[in-house]
Amino acid sequence: MRLLPFALVSLVALLALGGCSSPSGQGGDTLTVAATAVPHAEILKQVQPILAKQGVNLQVKVFADYVQPNLQVAEKNIDLNYFQTKPYLDAFNRERGTQLVIVTGVHIEPFGAYSHKYKSIDQLPDGASVTIPNDPSNNSRALLLLAKHGLITLKDPSNELSTLKDITANPKHLQFRELEAAMLPRTLDEVDLALINTNYALIAGLNPTKDALLIEGKDSPYVNYLVGRPDNKDDPRVQKLAQALTSPEVKAFIEQKYHGAVLPAF
Repeated sequence: MRLLPFALVSLVALLALGGCSSPSGQGGDTLTVAATAVPHAEILKQVQPILAKQGVNLQVKVFADYVQPNLQVAEKNIDLNYFQTKPYLDAFNRERGTQLVIVTGVHIEPFGAYSHKYKSIDQLPDGASVTIPNDPSNNSRALLLLAKHGLITLKDPSNELSTLKDITANPKHLQFRELEAAMLPRTLDEVDLALINTNYALIAGLNPTKDALLIEGKDSPYVNYLVGRPDNKDDPRVQKLAQALTSPEVKAFIEQKYHGAVLPAF
C-alpha cells in the first residue's frame, strides 16, 4: 500500500476538526481521540460500540505523523491521543514544554528491521545503507535493536535515548540516514535496511512476524499509551475509554487481528 505524505494526511485531519464536536468540557459526551491509522484507529473503532452503550460518542481523528496528535491535545483541540510510547512522550514533553500525561497502556508493537534486497541480516554487506527514524525515542530504539544483534556497539546499551554519537563500534561500517518515521517504508527500494515502526510497516503491507529481519521480543518496554492532559485524565469519559481499551474484548481483537505483530500490554 502506498503511503500518503504525512503532512498532507495531517492537514486533512486538521481540516476535519472544524466540523466535529468540541473537546473535553465543551462537547457533552463526545470524546475525540487522535490516532495513527494502524493499529491505533482500528483498535479505537472496536471500542466505539462499547462506549456508545455507556453514552459516550467516541470520534477518532486519524493522523499520519507523530507531532500533530500531541500538539492538538496540548492545545485542547482534541481530548486524547493514542499512538506513542513513554520514551517518545517524555522526549516530546521535554522538547516542546508540554505536560501531556499517560492514561493507560494498551499494546506493544515490536519494532523491526526490513529489507527488499536481503532475506537475512547476515547478508547485509559492508557499508550498507540504513534508514532509521529521526525522532529521539524511535531513533534510539532502532539503534538499540541493531546493538542487541551485534551490528553496532553503543556506549550504554540501556540508554533509551542513545544517538548516532553514542555508537562506539560499527564493524560493518553501516551508513545511517535519519528520516521521518512515516517515510521509512518508502526507502526500502533505495536502501539496504530500514528500521520501521510497526504501525507504518503494517500500513505499507509488511508483516512484521514474517518480513522483519530483526524484531523486538515480547519483552519490549515500548508500550503504546492512551495519552491526555492533567485536566482531563480523570474525566469519567476518559476512564470509560481506558477501561474499554484494556477489556477482554480488545485483547481478543488484537490477538486475532494482528497475529503477533501487535501484542496486548495488559
